[in-house]
Amino acid sequence: MFEGLRPECPPRSRNAYVTLATNADYALGALALLNSIRATGTKADCVVLHTAVPEDGLQPLRDAGARLIAVDLLDTSEAFNRTHARDALHARAAFTKGVKPPFHTPLDNFAKLRLWQLVEYASVVFIDADALMLKNCDKLFAYPEFCAAPNVYESLADFHRLNSGVFTARPSAETFAAMLDRLDRPGVFWRRTDQTFLEDFFPDWHGLPIFYNMLQYVWFSMPELWEWDEIHILHFQYEKPWQDHDKASRLRPLIDLWRGFAGQGPRLDPANLANPA
Repeated sequence: MFEGLRPECPPRSRNAYVTLATNADYALGALALLNSIRATGTKADCVVLHTAVPEDGLQPLRDAGARLIAVDLLDTSEAFNRTHARDALHARAAFTKGVKPPFHTPLDNFAKLRLWQLVEYASVVFIDADALMLKNCDKLFAYPEFCAAPNVYESLADFHRLNSGVFTARPSAETFAAMLDRLDRPGVFWRRTDQTFLEDFFPDWHGLPIFYNMLQYVWFSMPELWEWDEIHILHFQYEKPWQDHDKASRLRPLIDLWRGFAGQGPRLDPANLANPA
């Protein structure tokens, strides 16, 4: 096993859905995601990479069948860390369309690159911990590296940018080493952290349909694109469903859906939910 990874148990499958939890909030998100993945009937492993998650946040994930792997943050330089610290990054590249939660730490995002160290798997699908799987996505394990959906949540003009909340990957020690060589260079600035880096590292990325990473703002920004029958993965970008925030009333059906998978309310069937008006 590679340095920086401490798995609790061996793999059970050659394919895995992988997420990253860096604190107690994202551990709760990972639990809802895990429950939603298991509800689709997959036999793939569900792996949670985790950094600063307290034990009481990890035990529910174990109980739900996750393969837990403690990971270290990447060994990046002091200059890189200063540039990508929360205050420095947000001052230089402020989010203008939504609000990142106070527990969001941009440097943590780069830890997801460690999934390329999981060479015990032939293929993995990464899904951010603030997402839900609503339909089985196992066919993505046969997709090439690197596939991701476009970052569409406000207009169709965003189709040229990827969103790194869902992507396909083939673990490889060689790829991981090449990523580390590219990541931390003098003067480098990854404006949207791992997302910008992956777009640069995989310039010929393959586009997934937006239904494999449907961003929550589409619900009210482009309701004509919303079809519950088609959505495979729902992603709560910006504000999280476990927060109190100023868009909660507009997103209530999506939040109620998430709460069911998190064990905070009745589990709803998306097939019974209406599309936005």
